[in-house]
Amino acid sequence: MTLAGKRVFITGGSRGIGLAIALRAAKDGASIAIAAKTTDPHPKLPGTIFTAAKEIEDAGGKALAIQCDIRDENQISQSMEKAAAEFGGIDILINNASAINLTNTESTPAKRFDLMMGVNTRGTFLTSQAALPHLRKSAKENRNPHILMLSPPLSMNAKWFKPHLAYTMAKYGMSMCVLGLAEELKRDGIGVNALWPRTAIDTAALAMIPGVDVAFCRTPEIISDSAYIILNRAGKECSGNFFIDDEVLASEGVTDLDKYAVVPGTKEFINDLYVD
Repeated sequence: MTLAGKRVFITGGSRGIGLAIALRAAKDGASIAIAAKTTDPHPKLPGTIFTAAKEIEDAGGKALAIQCDIRDENQISQSMEKAAAEFGGIDILINNASAINLTNTESTPAKRFDLMMGVNTRGTFLTSQAALPHLRKSAKENRNPHILMLSPPLSMNAKWFKPHLAYTMAKYGMSMCVLGLAEELKRDGIGVNALWPRTAIDTAALAMIPGVDVAFCRTPEIISDSAYIILNRAGKECSGNFFIDDEVLASEGVTDLDKYAVVPGTKEFINDLYVD
């Protein structure tokens, strides 16, 4: 397996899972565009597009830091064209950017609803749309193009809607993009898949949610290693899947997951949302 020479566009990759995926690809020498809003340090969250680019280059990859608000269709288009021009094309799109607000219906302000729908569902749709000409060109050049969404398996179980209806709608919007695009792009040979963790992942964003003990979480590297496996599979054959991280690793014979535990030796973990 290798992502050497691949041209990757990642949304929201200045920290956390997005950055972990970028760093895994960088080890192979991939070229990676980090498209995110953060250009100045956040008071509570580490990382900017510039610090991410530095880490990518230190890991062996080529980096392009692009300030982009994926709620803005013009910024999306301009960012995609900038990355394609810099790298000579795009082979992989990672829709990682996401907004979260775990509140019930009465406690969800309209601006929070709009933020989650704008970033998660609309942003994923428009970023995928902007990438299509480049991914189709990649397919014609036999470069094995992929789109990967960091979104959950679709389930109509009411328990996932009841506590935070707006967030579930927004995340499922990303997953519906997987369902539709996988079929729409089948003839083009572009793999479209979703990846989701079985357990809570220790990220800066998670730390902002009250009551979560990261001692019972896994590290972002379990996602980056799983994504690496998916992106190395043939997109013509591997598409339309809603992958869970540990199942992907198990399919390659990796069953000892202790190295991904925040606290080595931990046996019980917090289950992530949307995983039965």
